[in-house]
Amino acid sequence: MAGLHSRIVLYTVAAFISLAGLTDATYLTVQSVTGETLVCGGSADCFRVLGSVYARIAGIPVAAFGAVGYFGAFSLATFAAFGYARARKFFALIVWAMFAVTLWFLFVQAFMLRAFCRYCLFSAALVFVLAAIVVLTPSSR
Repeated sequence: MAGLHSRIVLYTVAAFISLAGLTDATYLTVQSVTGETLVCGGSADCFRVLGSVYARIAGIPVAAFGAVGYFGAFSLATFAAFGYARARKFFALIVWAMFAVTLWFLFVQAFMLRAFCRYCLFSAALVFVLAAIVVLTPSSR
């Protein structure tokens, strides 16, 4: 029973974290699509990262893919909190995919662009927490 309660709490937390990531990614997507200037607190690094060739794939802002990932994570975490076993498996799968992509973009920022975006680092932190939740969630057995 304690394992079930822990699972519910962890997946609920994961859903809220995913909503925060969805908000971040949606903001970046809208700003990219509309051409508006981002509020980066005067950070030139933010503009360098978000204006780089790595910020788009086939003309689509990378943040749009992040928004889809976060929406998927939110949906699956919600279903997992209600006890759907298959949702737990797909949640873990999507989080590990997001984790791998996050590692790639951290590498790009650190070693290729030598600049960091605050929004991207916030998203990376959220993905790291989601990955920790996947690792810490007790199994259903």
